[in-house]
Amino acid sequence: MRLLLVTLLITFGLSFHASAQEAQSLTAQQTYDLVQKQGDQILFVDVRDPVEIMFIGFTDAVDTNIPFKLADRSAFLSDKGRFAMNTNPDFAAGVEQALKDKGLSKDALIVTMCRSGSSRGKPSADYLLEHGFSNVKYIDHGFQGSGAKEGKKAGMRIVNGWQNDGLPWSMKLNPEKIYQP
Repeated sequence: MRLLLVTLLITFGLSFHASAQEAQSLTAQQTYDLVQKQGDQILFVDVRDPVEIMFIGFTDAVDTNIPFKLADRSAFLSDKGRFAMNTNPDFAAGVEQALKDKGLSKDALIVTMCRSGSSRGKPSADYLLEHGFSNVKYIDHGFQGSGAKEGKKAGMRIVNGWQNDGLPWSMKLNPEKIYQP
């Protein structure tokens, strides 16, 4: 009976630990404020493909651009009308190196940002948690934000996100921060 009880406690403890490993979100403004106040203590990573950044814009507030997914230009998905996006096999190692370059450990706060927050921001943060990083969050609504639900601009990304919150960004890329394999 004692062995059964210990087994159940261990199993419950492990499943509880796994469910607690889901990344939490920050707003773009919260992230910007953190960067301004504690920038030397956190790692802020833009996880978009650099070609996407080239056409949408960039903020120099990030420490680095390490893509979580890279567009595979040899695999067009006709049914989805886009190229396949494959996980960057060097993503976790790149983040770990960026932490080291900044003098930080894998326990430091890492904030990830993609275009919208959902397709790469949260998944990249969860991926890092699964790979031994202990303090990872993502920007809800990402860099470009959400699409308007109605009106003349329905579907256009004009709601929330880094750009729409009026935070600093430009179309100019910083060659020292942009991913160059």
